[in-house]
Amino acid sequence: MDILKNVAGKFLYGIANLISIILEVLITITEIIVTFVTNIAKGFALLIGMGGCLFLFMLAGPFGIAILMNPIILLSILFFVIFPILGTKFVSHLKYLKYIITEFLFDRANYLINGTSYQFETFGEYKNKYKRMEEDRRRKEQQRRQAEQQRMWEERFRQWYEYQNSQRRSSGYGGQGNYEWYNQNTGYGNEHIYMDPTNEFKNKYEKSCDLLGVGYDADKYEIKLAYRKKAKEYHPDLNKSPNATKMFQEINNAYEFLGDDNIERYKNIS
Repeated sequence: MDILKNVAGKFLYGIANLISIILEVLITITEIIVTFVTNIAKGFALLIGMGGCLFLFMLAGPFGIAILMNPIILLSILFFVIFPILGTKFVSHLKYLKYIITEFLFDRANYLINGTSYQFETFGEYKNKYKRMEEDRRRKEQQRRQAEQQRMWEERFRQWYEYQNSQRRSSGYGGQGNYEWYNQNTGYGNEHIYMDPTNEFKNKYEKSCDLLGVGYDADKYEIKLAYRKKAKEYHPDLNKSPNATKMFQEINNAYEFLGDDNIERYKNIS
């Protein structure tokens, strides 16, 4: 009986490995195609942008109508617009299938071979674990981007304050006006000009608050609550409107910007 269980377990283990390899190949191929199509679409968009008014003039005329009425050209345009979106979702779904199927089979195989208990009793519990893992991954990625934004703004303000102090020390008085923050050569030796980032910071902060629907004096708890409501409202899995994905990303970006340090910085400069 143990021999049969061992053989069955090894067979199941082999099936799980085969499924894992097949799905990994599909994932890799799809990702390559999506990247390739996306790069071509970006190249076309760049050419259109460079053409500008000339391109719009051509589309408005008989030549443009003839092009758009051509089913092959129209389908090609739709392909380059839609495929990157659908392809990305397809890759995400394949990764989901790969995890839940292989984890389920590996657990059963280990039970038959070694007598190890299942990680979960039902297939649905593997799905829930994957969703929790994805949420945790997204949360950590969000925290990483938020920390990067905080460091960027800290560096911008630090350089501006250092520049102001150096100007006061060298000239003996303040009030140097507006200088561009970015280190750009002015054409006169190694002199650089800087800009006070305060207005840009305030505008971005207030736009982020407007997007989440909170006041400019909201604390981190109000912001977090508003973010959760907005994120749920525009989550692409729940909201099927065409702009849901874009709005969801903008909501995430706003929440990432409204971190503790930026809340405190806004209070100090307002």
